[in-house]
Amino acid sequence: MKRIFYFLLIAICVACENDDSFSASIGLQLSFSVDTLKMDTLFSKTPSSTYAFWVHNRNDKGLLLSTVRLKRGNQTGFRVNVDGVYLDNSNGSQTSNVEIRRNDSILVFVELTAELTHQLEPKLVEDDLLFNLESGQEQKVNLRAWAWDAMKMYSPVIEEDTVIESGQPIVIYGDMTVNEGVTLTLRNTVLYFHDNSGMEVLGTLKAENCVIRGDRLDDMFDYLPYDRVSGQWKGLHFYRQSAGNRLKNTEIRNAVDAILLDSAALDNTQFRLEMDTCVVHNSVNNNIEAVSANLRLSHCQLSNAGGNSLKISGGIAEIRYCTLAQFYPYSAQRGAALLFTNGYNGHSIPLQLTCEGSILTGYGEDELSGIKADDETSFAYSFSNCLLRTPEINDSEHFIGITWEKPDDETGGKKHFVKIDEDNLIYDFHLVEDSKAQGLGCY
Repeated sequence: MKRIFYFLLIAICVACENDDSFSASIGLQLSFSVDTLKMDTLFSKTPSSTYAFWVHNRNDKGLLLSTVRLKRGNQTGFRVNVDGVYLDNSNGSQTSNVEIRRNDSILVFVELTAELTHQLEPKLVEDDLLFNLESGQEQKVNLRAWAWDAMKMYSPVIEEDTVIESGQPIVIYGDMTVNEGVTLTLRNTVLYFHDNSGMEVLGTLKAENCVIRGDRLDDMFDYLPYDRVSGQWKGLHFYRQSAGNRLKNTEIRNAVDAILLDSAALDNTQFRLEMDTCVVHNSVNNNIEAVSANLRLSHCQLSNAGGNSLKISGGIAEIRYCTLAQFYPYSAQRGAALLFTNGYNGHSIPLQLTCEGSILTGYGEDELSGIKADDETSFAYSFSNCLLRTPEINDSEHFIGITWEKPDDETGGKKHFVKIDEDNLIYDFHLVEDSKAQGLGCY
């Protein structure tokens, strides 16, 4: 019996030894989940997200990697972790004696902090990660990204009248504050706000031909850039002291609250905010919320909000040839394309709203919501020559020349527009040729 036991023990040991054996045969190779690891665009001197790929040994023998190293060493800014071990930048950015057992895999993580490129356009940054097998064979995975030099501002405070016009991207960390009595003018500029950053306007903001967005340039998933995801930054907050703000040909996207105008004493002699040919898109809460403000929107697109695309609480509001499209994809509890009321936080505020030549549509059966306070406070509104997705209202005093869109008009108003791609979150709110909304809206 003892003899049988010893034979079994020897057989098990031999089997284990065979399982753990490594081969230097030139015919055995690695396979990789990617041939090229693409890391998209990132700002110079800013650490990237962490990317990963698999290294597979699909052979029946283990493989020993004599070295894994970056071809250009520590010259490109790539940082690599191979199966839990960082490549040692002080030793040629390499590690040695990496084992991959038969039919097993290891995971490689890659990050990058690119140096300044000293040019306006993004510049390709690349290196090869070299896998040297014990057999003498060399295999590689190409690492590549685009580095883009940016001007960085940390909680900037605008203390005097300032004009910013930049062909270079500007990244804001913390809140950008425009002091009371001061005007910030933005022209031909893109502002990238970091997570939980925004603009606090106590003075005046004027912007023309600008984009204001979050600073993530990479992808959440292979098919989905962060630039299509809401909530990337806080938004623009106009305080009660702020007046005379004007935005033209400007796009604001992917904020939490894209534009918030605090309650202020109503001034019917000047606009608190005037917007012409602007886009406000994809906010977690409201695209625009205005409380007791004098607001004018002309030829603007307000689209996709977790709250309301436009919320007006009292004040004066003019909406001329705008497209209010409510196709927010992340929540079935989204608000309306337009909500207007003469109350706010239990207080009544007189309302004067006019809407002309505009499109109000979306997923909901009723994309127009009017709420009147229970008192005699003015609740004045009129809609003329508009397309409204709301149950038809027999009221010729407030609704003139209206095209009523019924809930059973195909799929949630999507038929009007060139593209509503709910899978990839790509939207184009230009009208198709046969839309009955032709001649209305911002396009």
